[in-house]
Amino acid sequence: MPNDKPSPPEPAAAEPPVTPSSLPPETDSLEPDAKPQAPVSAAAKPTKKSGGLQAVRNRVNIFTIVFVLIVLVGALVVFISLKPAKKTNETPLGKLSDQQLTALKSNSTLVGDPKQTLDIQSNTIFEGQVLARDDLSVAGSLKIGGNLSLPSITIAGTGNFAQVGVTGPLSVGGDTNLQGQLTVQKNLSVTGSASFGNLSVATLSVSSLQVKNDFALSKHIVTSGGTPGRSPGAALGGGGTASISGTDTAGTVNINTGSSPPAGLFVTVSFTQHYAATPHVVITPVGSAAGALQYYINRDANGFAIGTTNSPPAGSSFAFDYIVIQ
Repeated sequence: MPNDKPSPPEPAAAEPPVTPSSLPPETDSLEPDAKPQAPVSAAAKPTKKSGGLQAVRNRVNIFTIVFVLIVLVGALVVFISLKPAKKTNETPLGKLSDQQLTALKSNSTLVGDPKQTLDIQSNTIFEGQVLARDDLSVAGSLKIGGNLSLPSITIAGTGNFAQVGVTGPLSVGGDTNLQGQLTVQKNLSVTGSASFGNLSVATLSVSSLQVKNDFALSKHIVTSGGTPGRSPGAALGGGGTASISGTDTAGTVNINTGSSPPAGLFVTVSFTQHYAATPHVVITPVGSAAGALQYYINRDANGFAIGTTNSPPAGSSFAFDYIVIQ
């Protein structure tokens, strides 16, 4: 019987392995313009990648260094430009720096301006002179160990001074209370009224003295002033003379009669300073000869006159003391 089954196919022959050298130089699958590339091995790829990172790192480091240098230079410029202003601003108002303290040793140094206040917290000693060109205000006590020379002084409150010497005029606008003794070595001039509980002076010169209570004198009353003038009267007779020794307040009139003196006025006395009104004139005859005369006086604000109602003896001397009080 014939065998109708087909015979099995014969195994295909094994194809040789494909290698790069066995490939044809050009194939139909490549485009006409494409060129074959060289094969890249697996070990070459990591080397190319590592070189790129290193270049990036190098560039970043250069930019960072340049940026840091620029920032440092800018900060240095700003610091140098702001350093003087910062030093001035950091110095508190009224505080002296070491440079200013050193500058104070020169002959003339200006510190601050009138709008500023110099505040010295520590104790201060000035070896030389101190001059204040404007007002000087002392909030606490003012103690001066030596002499104090002031052209003028104004005390608004209370001032206590152990000893005060004033060589120029002293003007006190308000009331003055002196609890101790007041010694005036020269003249004391009071234009207004003065009230003294106990006043002791070597010489007191006043233009007008008003005593409202008893006036007691423990010693004598001594008057002073110019000698009044005199005019001779007819009662002196021929060749008679008259003289005066004293003042407007008190004195003595001396009379020397001449020949054939008649009754009338011996002499007229004229005051050096006229009184405001007719004063009281008291005369006293000196000796019996003057007492034997019938004498009288005439008076007014300008002076007084001494006369007799009878004829005085010729060639005789008489004297009369007088006191004048208004």
